Amino acid sequence: MTNKLLRKYFSPDGEKSVLLQSIHPPTENMLAFLNKPYPFNSDLKHNAKIILFISAGVLVYILFFLPIDISAFTEKEITYLIGGMTVSTFIMLSMNLIVFPSLIPKMFDNSRWTIKKEIIWNAWTLISISAIYYLLYAFVYGVVLIRFIDIAQFVFLGLIPVSALIISNYNRLLRTNLKMARQLTTKLAENKQLKDRLVDFESEYKKDNLIVRADLVIMIKSADNYLEVFYKKDGLVKNRLIRSSLSKMETLLKDFNFMFKCHRSYIINIHHIAEIQGHPQGYKVFFEGIDLPALVSQTYIDDFNKII
Repeated sequence: MTNKLLRKYFSPDGEKSVLLQSIHPPTENMLAFLNKPYPFNSDLKHNAKIILFISAGVLVYILFFLPIDISAFTEKEITYLIGGMTVSTFIMLSMNLIVFPSLIPKMFDNSRWTIKKEIIWNAWTLISISAIYYLLYAFVYGVVLIRFIDIAQFVFLGLIPVSALIISNYNRLLRTNLKMARQLTTKLAENKQLKDRLVDFESEYKKDNLIVRADLVIMIKSADNYLEVFYKKDGLVKNRLIRSSLSKMETLLKDFNFMFKCHRSYIINIHHIAEIQGHPQGYKVFFEGIDLPALVSQTYIDDFNKII
């Protein structure tokens, strides 16, 4: 019977069956989720404002809602307790949001920050603030024994600044992403307009003029007093000789960020590049439908690498 069960749950080569494997995906999915990148809030100016706002909020909350029993306290003790909790909130948040990230920048590297780290850091912030609240309360009131109700009370108080931090960070991310989305939308619209714009390649011989959509231009090659313009039309690569200079073409195409002068004799459209090969003097750039490669000289290599 045991052998039958083993055969049922394991394949001959020792691998787990689908039934056993189905147990693991939820755990793996959770681990994958926790290890997802999460932007750490490293904006010190923003954090300083948030710390002041939350500290003042804790003071107002304690004064108006009295979440802890202070009926047995003297007026002086109440002042010490409430003032101490406000100041300790300010100090602990400053330590966690400004001092530690400044002293240990590698630990808080935004490129390696994850959801898991954010949860752990928020939990630490909650524990540290709750602990300092309770120690302050015990010192002022002279409490020695720790009761569960006391711990729960101060953990609840600690949740206030931590919740405010989470909400603040959420709103900050939302505003940042909304702003970035609007900028990207605007940029996409501008790029589309650029691609759709017609370019008039004027020749000294008017009969050789060429008007073509900017994104359909593949390459422009200089040859003495002529330019050979390679472009697409009806899905086919065509070329036209016009009498002009490459410097004029460079000025004409300066608004199109996909057009790049890569050599004193070539201007290319980076969107049409099919292959790049090494060359003693730089690179050779190939395009579909064109046997002739363009050259990228050493002078333009750094800019070419950046734009690619």
